[in-house]
Amino acid sequence: MSELNMELSSGIAAFEAKEFARAMQLLEPLAEQGDPQAQYRVAIMAQVGLGMVKNCARAVKWMRAAAEQGFGLAQHGLGFMYFQGECTKGDPAEAARWFRLAAAQGMAGSQATLATMYEKGVGVERDAAEAAKWRALAEKDSCASP
Repeated sequence: MSELNMELSSGIAAFEAKEFARAMQLLEPLAEQGDPQAQYRVAIMAQVGLGMVKNCARAVKWMRAAAEQGFGLAQHGLGFMYFQGECTKGDPAEAARWFRLAAAQGMAGSQATLATMYEKGVGVERDAAEAAKWRALAEKDSCASP
């Protein structure tokens, strides 16, 4: 295992153990180097204020960086930020765009959220067929998850 992978594994382990100051120390340099898993976790810590003061600008910066690399959890997270107007201006259409990217990767939460958005016409045109498609995928993918 390379030194970089060891640092990432250690940082993720610290994050999961709720040792957020240590996780930030390990993960932020990796986020700076472009690792999407590190970027996503640094974004979560900044968004919620774990191991640091809440920092919306950092949260959006890192969530977007990971999402733009195709990291599904970050795409869902960025969609949620736009959907809820958390750490950024609410923008349902932008939320739908990010949820769609995450949903295409099998993220059941994004699929279910998209289904609801299509049912209600939030950020997208109301479309019962599209809502049903995403709802069916969400149910299939949530059952397939461990």
